[in-house]
Amino acid sequence: MQFIKLKPVISILSFMFLLMGCQEEPKHQPIIKTEKIQKKEIKKPESIQKKWDSLNRNNVAAFFTEYGKQNKETNVLISTKFGEIKLRLYNDTPIHRASFIFLSKINYFNTTVFYRIAKGFVIQGGNSDESYTQAQRNKYDNYLMEPEFRSNRKHKYGALAAARDYENNPNKLSSPFEFYIVQSKKGAHHLNNEHTVFGEVVSGFSALDKIAQVEVGPDEWPLIDIDMKVEVLD
Repeated sequence: MQFIKLKPVISILSFMFLLMGCQEEPKHQPIIKTEKIQKKEIKKPESIQKKWDSLNRNNVAAFFTEYGKQNKETNVLISTKFGEIKLRLYNDTPIHRASFIFLSKINYFNTTVFYRIAKGFVIQGGNSDESYTQAQRNKYDNYLMEPEFRSNRKHKYGALAAARDYENNPNKLSSPFEFYIVQSKKGAHHLNNEHTVFGEVVSGFSALDKIAQVEVGPDEWPLIDIDMKVEVLD
């Protein structure tokens, strides 16, 4: 997979956001790569719209409340060339859980990569320059989610959390499409109540650590593509 078009923009914005977020905080902050992707025109289906095609920015909570009732899975498997990482999603973050299950079942993540490796901090993924990736974002109106902060859900080693934009986002709305996993053995507790933690690694810590060791450029972009396949287990 080539990232000739996407990588320079992400690299520049990554540097800009790191400068903006450095006040009295550690150097690294997981943020969405807010590259401006030109929306492609998607033809509307001529047939009757499927009931799960109605998701948009205005009905996120209602949509995933109902979807969560019908899709109660909490275990997800991420497969990479470095091994498998099994995740357990939390029921007390119901919207984030249902959203991750939804995107996994429509195979959104299977065209994405781990595009940011912040050494001794986090690995971050959920985006790519694949046309399907961007089409799915556009199809569902690039929706965002209200934070679901929980006092018992911390940024410990292996925590799964939602990335978000720090600019023009006072309500700390989460991106459903991009996520990160804490790789630091000490955790990343300065991010508590800044990003929603909605799951954790239950097995595959060796794969997590192997991914965190790959060679990266100055923009924290891996020099080799780290593709992923995400499967809902039960």
